[in-house]
Amino acid sequence: MSRNAMKLTPQGDCEIEIERSFDAPRDLVFEAFIKPELVQRWMLGPDGWSMPVCTIDLRPGGKGRYEWQNADRSAGMSLNVVFKEIVAPERIVHTERFDQDWTQGEATITTLFAEKDGKTTVIMKIVYASPVVRDMVLKSGMDQGMARSYERLDDILKK
Repeated sequence: MSRNAMKLTPQGDCEIEIERSFDAPRDLVFEAFIKPELVQRWMLGPDGWSMPVCTIDLRPGGKGRYEWQNADRSAGMSLNVVFKEIVAPERIVHTERFDQDWTQGEATITTLFAEKDGKTTVIMKIVYASPVVRDMVLKSGMDQGMARSYERLDDILKK
């Protein structure tokens, strides 16, 4: 278990807030969120998944694409991203929509990066289309996949 445990907290009716600290400077953590070759190494969810496609055009109005696949190729998911605001290395605001629209529309994600004493705290605020969708996401196991992804990111940041 990482000593930097992820905290996931429902906020209001439609929002989830996720907080996680990393033992690395903010510039390095920010870079790991915006470089496709790094994202493909850590943002994988549960073990046994890969991200064969990751594109990131990091600018307001820029687009991104993420595609995940499990080891035997029997399951996968994909989504499109539109970047709304970039303040490097402090904040990224983007929207995302899954191809198989299980979240019933677009979600808006604000990711904040704050550094103190060489340690970076990432706070991600995700706003969903409705309370029903937010509650469905909370029950989906997404928290376990994100926690495992952040453990992989810890390993990348140590190198």
